[in-house]
Amino acid sequence: MEGKDLRESEGSVNQEDIIRMAREAGLAYGSDEKPLGSVTRFAALVAAHEREACAKVCEEVESRAEELWDKFAYPEDQGMASGARQCTTAIRARSKQ
Repeated sequence: MEGKDLRESEGSVNQEDIIRMAREAGLAYGSDEKPLGSVTRFAALVAAHEREACAKVCEEVESRAEELWDKFAYPEDQGMASGARQCTTAIRARSKQ
C-alpha cells in the first residue's frame, strides 16, 4: 500500500457491483423494471451515510487519543490521534470522488 493514494478506487463500488447487489437484494432494475438510476442513487446515499458514520468514529478516536496525550504524554496516543485524523480525511475524500 506504500505510495498508493488512499483515495484511489480500491474498494469502491461500481455500477456492476450495484447491479449485482440490487439483484441479490431482490430489487428490480433496468428498462422493463425500476430505472437503474434510482438504484444507483440509493446506493450512493447509503454509501455516503456509512462513510460519514465511519469518519465520525475516527474523529471520536482522535479526540480520545488527544485527551490521553494531554493527560499522559505517551507518544502512542499522539500517533493514534494522527492516524485517526488521516483516516477521517481519507474517508471524507472518498465522498468527493
